[in-house]
Amino acid sequence: MSLLIVFRKKLNDWYHNLKPKYTTEQVVIKHQKRVFNSLKNNFDLAKIDSGNFEMALLAFKDSQKLELYIKNPKTSYQLIKTYNFTAFSGKIGPKLKNGDKQIPEGIYTMEYLNPNSRYHLSLKVSYPNAFDLEKAKADNRSDLGGDIMIHGKKVTIGCIPIGDQNIEEVFTLAAKSSNQKFPIIISPTDFRKNSNFPNIENIDWEKELYSNIQTELEKYNT
Repeated sequence: MSLLIVFRKKLNDWYHNLKPKYTTEQVVIKHQKRVFNSLKNNFDLAKIDSGNFEMALLAFKDSQKLELYIKNPKTSYQLIKTYNFTAFSGKIGPKLKNGDKQIPEGIYTMEYLNPNSRYHLSLKVSYPNAFDLEKAKADNRSDLGGDIMIHGKKVTIGCIPIGDQNIEEVFTLAAKSSNQKFPIIISPTDFRKNSNFPNIENIDWEKELYSNIQTELEKYNT
């Protein structure tokens, strides 16, 4: 690592530590009026009560899209809005190790919200999950990496960035959602539209992974 890169990292760390710290509640109070006003028509068209909802996020790597699904407790999920990735790293295929710059592929949940992210705001994805750990053990792989986030800004080395204004929406909805550990499904492509599974080098379990993802995607109306 060059001295310039080290200096820039230390400068960024210093600047980040100087910034005021916020709670999730403070962030939600700041953004919720704009967020719910901007999405009012989306909720109304779907006939979903914005005061009592559950959510899910579906990410597709080939199209670089993040889909937001919302439902009331007794209804099915409906697509409310689609966000574009603002940057992308890696290629089609699951994340296998720390530093491979791959966006994971699998069935995950939201672990926690970070109101003080270096990338404006962020949501933690529950990578590695039980499936990732099982396959890593079978393959004799270790150090799978972590800290996979959905966040703001326009940079990534394995996370999903969607820009600052969009993450404000997703963050606020995540904080207000009644299912705090909501589903986050990350797929190479939308298997509801294309049932052809990609062949991935160096592993022999991609069909099992993609079959699991395909089954889970069927729960969500396009």
